[in-house]
Amino acid sequence: QVQLAESGGGSVQAGGSLRVSCVVSGYTPSSNCMAWFRRAPGGEREAIAAISGDFEGTFYADSMKGRTTISRDDQQKSITLEMNNLKPEDTAMYYCAAHLGISCRILAWYDAKVFLYWGQGTQVTVSS
Repeated sequence: QVQLAESGGGSVQAGGSLRVSCVVSGYTPSSNCMAWFRRAPGGEREAIAAISGDFEGTFYADSMKGRTTISRDDQQKSITLEMNNLKPEDTAMYYCAAHLGISCRILAWYDAKVFLYWGQGTQVTVSS
């Protein structure tokens, strides 16, 4: 059973930075795709970034491009999303997602429907 647990959300003023992390437990093959999504109140889940195992690269959606960095620590079985220059419209619940056995290069990682495993989310609130 694969489980994802996010942490690190919180409140910050506009222009500030936050880091959210996601720890993976259970079996995780080296070929996998891990991603971050967010959902604002009343909105749909929106892709932010994804990272493949096996050093196959990182991918960013336009939603926060240039203001985020995704990274992974395979020893700690975790991924992290660093967010800078945050804006009030970035206020949302941030979710970690995983799909095992396939690279992000092959997967339509920007589509929430393709991910099998999800965390419970961590709230990020940006005030003006």
